[in-house]
Amino acid sequence: MTLASLPPRPPSAARVALLGDVVGKTGREVALAAVRPLRDAGAELLVANGENASGGTGIAAKEVRELLGGGFDVLTTGNHVWKHKDVLKMLDDEPRLLRPLNYPPGTPGRGHGSFPLPGGGSLLVACLLGRTFLEPLDCPFRAADALLAGLGLGEPAWPPPSGAPAGGAPRTPSLVDFHAEATAEKLAMRFHLDGRVSALVGTHTHVQTSDAEVTALGTAYLTDAGCCSAWPSVIGFEPQSVVARFRTVRPHRYLPAEGPGRVEGVVFDVEREGGRCLAVHAIRVA
Repeated sequence: MTLASLPPRPPSAARVALLGDVVGKTGREVALAAVRPLRDAGAELLVANGENASGGTGIAAKEVRELLGGGFDVLTTGNHVWKHKDVLKMLDDEPRLLRPLNYPPGTPGRGHGSFPLPGGGSLLVACLLGRTFLEPLDCPFRAADALLAGLGLGEPAWPPPSGAPAGGAPRTPSLVDFHAEATAEKLAMRFHLDGRVSALVGTHTHVQTSDAEVTALGTAYLTDAGCCSAWPSVIGFEPQSVVARFRTVRPHRYLPAEGPGRVEGVVFDVEREGGRCLAVHAIRVA
């Protein structure tokens, strides 16, 4: 869906946008160029996954400042967050920069934050990192439980308890970025958090999926938001550098692609009171 085709925002709702992994210079440029059109489309809070913003891997302090200074309200990350050493202090000092919540205690930074919505209320944003096909890490399911329990949002709602209210129980308006490799792990989290958060959006694969939905319990879900990058490319990288690695089975550095770009992500509308999601739309802007 393009931004021009988005339906109007419901009067009682806040509109939030999450852009998929920002890849390299072109990804930053197209993501920043999308800020004004997203605001014009009614988005009150803009979130981007900055996991690949610096040279295609990780995010350095310079790119954090560039994206936040260019209009993004929150930056999430993933498994490459530790790539650039100059970002370590910023993880402690900059509350708008989030690393995955399920790193062990004592890890620099924070995995969640509450951010004001200009139209009233606030949005909880949390970042989780999957474990399937990735490094060993604390359990993202238990980390989510601990966070929500601390907010008084209770136990998993799946299967829905008998007599559960239509649209699920009231919750804090919330967005979880689940940075994970495996579709099955993301789908499992969809059921685990159903009715407990407003939106669960997957990142990491850079390939936008076509399964955007609002569940019966009022949670928006999308397996992967896609990426902001040059196009055509292979997940944001120069095709020949990727093909060479597959053909030779030897190490080849993936080079961020350059040229015309496109933006992929998701826009959702959430009730300010009660936190139920009313609509979700996967977006692609070339």
